[in-house]
Amino acid sequence: MAEARTGNRRVLTGTVISSNMEKTVIVEVVSLKAHPVYRKRYRTTKKYYVHDEENQCNPGDKITISETRPLSKTKRWRVLDIVERAR
Repeated sequence: MAEARTGNRRVLTGTVISSNMEKTVIVEVVSLKAHPVYRKRYRTTKKYYVHDEENQCNPGDKITISETRPLSKTKRWRVLDIVERAR
């Protein structure tokens, strides 16, 4: 749920929900947003296709991802590090 920046690139933290592809994982990032009028905070989720060169991520892992150049039609992110392994 944290967003940071390294230079001009965004850094997000999320949970791996799928690792069925070669060198690609799908990461779900949960963020809190505020309603523009009522200011009630609500959760939104977004899925990102992330490049995982060594196929080291498994479903349930919490990872940090960084924005990068386009690697394919849908991949625009790559794995920085694994914060917590799934049990």
